[in-house]
Amino acid sequence: MVRTIVGANWGDEGKGKITDMLAGDSDIVVRFQGGANAGHTIINDYGRFALHLLPSGVCTPGVVNILGPGVALDIEAFLTELQSLEESGVPAPKILVSERAQVMMPYHVQLDCLEEERLGKNSFGSTKSGIAPFYGDKYQKIGLQLCQLYDAKILREKLLHALDIKNALITNLYHKEPIDAEALIAKMTELAERIRPYVADTDAYLMEAVRSGKNILLEGQLGTLRDPDHGIYPMVTSSSPLAGYAPVGAGVPVWSIKEIIAVTKAYSSCVGAGPFTTELFGDEAEELRRRGGDHGEYGAKTGRPRRVGWFDCVATRYGCEMQGATEAALTNLDVLSYLDEIPVCVAYELDGQRVDRFPVTPKLERCTPVYEKLPGWRTDIRGITSFEALPENARRYVEFLERQIACPIRMVSNGPRREEIIRR
Repeated sequence: MVRTIVGANWGDEGKGKITDMLAGDSDIVVRFQGGANAGHTIINDYGRFALHLLPSGVCTPGVVNILGPGVALDIEAFLTELQSLEESGVPAPKILVSERAQVMMPYHVQLDCLEEERLGKNSFGSTKSGIAPFYGDKYQKIGLQLCQLYDAKILREKLLHALDIKNALITNLYHKEPIDAEALIAKMTELAERIRPYVADTDAYLMEAVRSGKNILLEGQLGTLRDPDHGIYPMVTSSSPLAGYAPVGAGVPVWSIKEIIAVTKAYSSCVGAGPFTTELFGDEAEELRRRGGDHGEYGAKTGRPRRVGWFDCVATRYGCEMQGATEAALTNLDVLSYLDEIPVCVAYELDGQRVDRFPVTPKLERCTPVYEKLPGWRTDIRGITSFEALPENARRYVEFLERQIACPIRMVSNGPRREEIIRR
């Protein structure tokens, strides 16, 4: 069976923990899009890890972890992260990297940083990991697949062609020194040899796994509202984090996916720019941010304070719809235990009219939240593993959200560790 785990919101929903937990029931875990520009935090017996590129099954013995062809492969980040994992005592995971994966180049990162600096206050809130330039090159067909690094003639031809364009930008628009072609060719040749033991025909491997009935978990990055087609464009990422892209980015048949789990928090959080209707500010925001998660609401990749707000039923219902979610997982319910009452956004007001559907970005920027307040439970619920054992108001909160988002909430996470979960 093939299952997909995706984010219902802006990313940062707690997908890493859910993937880490479900990896125990899986033979294979596949990252199908994105790169090292965001992090999935997992906490288990080996410690606390912020995984940026590695699939979240790397801490589960026996699982095969795959980076699919839809991933933005930063080879240096991959090798550094793998080394850090093994130095922390995690047994060396089984990892395969698609030979079709596109390679993140040093100039992608450089151009991302230079452009954000040039844009100043009009920047897109990039993590400066090279993602937008990378995917731009991929779809302009001037990128490099991993397999092409092993053909010296192709590598040289492709890089020289790309550098004609990149150096023109770097010298004329950004007024920086051009990139040295020979040094870059040498660097990429060396990195290719270091990653060679992991390179495989993952398409063939996964097709055989599907045919033989293996349990496969597809892991997405970010969430619905960062999708370039259906999200808060242009404050989006450059690959699709929707479950509909999962079979493409992983390399499995569309018909093989049987379950789609959309992850959402019991409140809202967001790293990066763009409209965020329920956003809190000041002391109220800082209190929620401080209590959020195991180490507070700070980006796993950037360390930036996450923007936080109350649960947004309009955005989450839309997020689950666009993902085609068969169920939802609600994380961080325990974080809200300090509140006497909890506001929940059940609709928007747009130009004096009530709106129940998630609108396009120009309209979203004019929306204000319509709140309904629910009673809190004011007691620590961390680690409870039975839904019936939760305080009545905590159960009612979950049931209210479930009705609002029109998607069954099958899992409730009430702590950061993999065993702190309620299955319904």
